[in-house]
Amino acid sequence: MIRYWPTQQSIYLNNSIVDLFIETEKKIFLVKNNKSNKYLYLDILSKISRNKLFKYVIKDFKKLVLDLIELDLDLKKISQISNKIRNVFIERISKKFLCQLRYKDIKWQNKKKSKSKYNDLIEYLLMYLIFGSSSINQNTFVFLTTYTPYNHVKILLENFIIQMANNIIEEIIDNLNYSSDINIFLKNHNICNKLYSSNRSIVLFLNNIKWQNFLQLYIYETKYFYSERQQICLLSSQGIITKYIHISNITVIKSLNKFKTVFLFWLEVKDFTIPKIEKLLIVVAKYFLYSSLNLLSNLFLIIIKIIVIYLSKKIYN
Repeated sequence: MIRYWPTQQSIYLNNSIVDLFIETEKKIFLVKNNKSNKYLYLDILSKISRNKLFKYVIKDFKKLVLDLIELDLDLKKISQISNKIRNVFIERISKKFLCQLRYKDIKWQNKKKSKSKYNDLIEYLLMYLIFGSSSINQNTFVFLTTYTPYNHVKILLENFIIQMANNIIEEIIDNLNYSSDINIFLKNHNICNKLYSSNRSIVLFLNNIKWQNFLQLYIYETKYFYSERQQICLLSSQGIITKYIHISNITVIKSLNKFKTVFLFWLEVKDFTIPKIEKLLIVVAKYFLYSSLNLLSNLFLIIIKIIVIYLSKKIYN
């Protein structure tokens, strides 16, 4: 039987939130390695340190949700401040994580980076947890808001936890600046993944993840928007995995810059022309193969006839 998320504020919503956080906290301990098809900044941490960071995120997120409920903010206000909430939350957990490690040498700076503001879906998650499923626009997801699956909210929370923890490690690494400092920091506090225990391995890892983020921001993300798909990360017994969910991005598509608009136009042209070109090439290849076989068979017959005539002349002579 499918369990649905409550549509509005009620005791049933409160109980569902409690169940959701308990289930997710238990799931954290089952996570082993990163089994997704992408690099994560979290990969640089040991499993124990990563899971501790997950626990910090989910614990503080529970407090955040309770605080927002007590403030009794309306839906519009939550939507307006969701990105600010996200940034403050990342900074707060980053400092808490560093404080737990008793690391005070870092000089925190909020660096402006070209990140996607849609990757963690925090706005929708907060709406579900504070107001219920009826607060979500009817056209955002593929199902009716009154029949929002409980597991849908569950995967949004799991994705949020992974994305927040990943962004926290990204902020810490960015503030450390140099690979040598990152290496010293990880080793001195015994939180390093053994795969990245040298300066060279750290530099290679950071270069790979920067290239991946560049492709994600300027190519794949635009493609996902246009296809109305969103890649999310999930917790599983196999490890961290990625899946796709449908989400309407009409307003985002309208606000894309010229480069991304050109890329979308190229996708349209590609989707329209490539199937036709493929069919044309297949037809041409078939005719070419048929003609080649006919030519070879005729040539073979001619050669046989020549040989027969030659042999006949030899015999009669």
